[in-house]
Amino acid sequence: MKLDTPDAVPRPASPAGLACPPTDRAGRGAAVALMLGSGLSNQTGASVAALAFPVLGPAGVVAVRQWVAAFVLGAVGRPRLRHFTPAQWRPVLGLALVFAGMNLSLYLAIDRIGLGMAVTLEFLGPLTVALSGSRRRADLVAALAAAGAIAVLTRPTPSTDYLGIGLALLAATCWACYILLNRTVGARLPGLEGSAAAAAVSGALYLPVGAWALWHRPPTPAALGCALAAGVLSSAVPFLTDVVALRRVPAHFFGVFMSVNPVFAALVGLVVLGQRLDALAWLAIAVIVGANTVVVSTAHRSTARRSAT
Repeated sequence: MKLDTPDAVPRPASPAGLACPPTDRAGRGAAVALMLGSGLSNQTGASVAALAFPVLGPAGVVAVRQWVAAFVLGAVGRPRLRHFTPAQWRPVLGLALVFAGMNLSLYLAIDRIGLGMAVTLEFLGPLTVALSGSRRRADLVAALAAAGAIAVLTRPTPSTDYLGIGLALLAATCWACYILLNRTVGARLPGLEGSAAAAAVSGALYLPVGAWALWHRPPTPAALGCALAAGVLSSAVPFLTDVVALRRVPAHFFGVFMSVNPVFAALVGLVVLGQRLDALAWLAIAVIVGANTVVVSTAHRSTARRSAT
């Protein structure tokens, strides 16, 4: 599960005051370890989910993951649903639909084109949001570099899966919409109530989907365990560790470290799932990671200059 920062980079939405600068070097070092652990946990969870695809299918695994996310966010956010106004419910419902579509399209893409490529293409969502409206020269160069990397990743080959690529790009679109909607939800609802409510609605939407998937594809204990583990590793662990990390480092610093997710996805896909990428694909991933780092860093410097003047 992914949530938004002021720099248009995903992180858990948090109450005011969580994203504070570190007070000492040890605190920043601990935050770096937490952020790296969060990314590794997220991608390990996705690879464990892929192990359950042959039994439960992507839809069944996503349903279990959504239920875990709803439980975790509900316990932490404790949304007061009866007090929500129509103006608050509208973006929450939109966010719930995006939750539902984002994870399903990503898992379907992983099933077809592999973890590393799917996550890298999905990462174009927050990168596009960060680039939109920017007139900085460095961002233009980063955008052109990312476009070239996309062309390399999606270049036609005898084994190119265009449907899988389309699903990954759909996940990227959902992630971009998620960032924009999460800003509105954060402005209209305090703390984590909006995100928790959206997760609850998304989990409810997956009740019939999950029931149908589990009825037609009866789970084995191993497959169900993988799906539950995916929910914990990809939702609960990243959410909790990110909230702690954001108490120690500024949001832009967090955004730079989020860029390692495509790299972790490719490495975990290789180790856990045996999915190998060629040299050009690795180069494209490195370029997209570099582009995001440049965009986040230049955006922070620009904001700092405006604040100073």
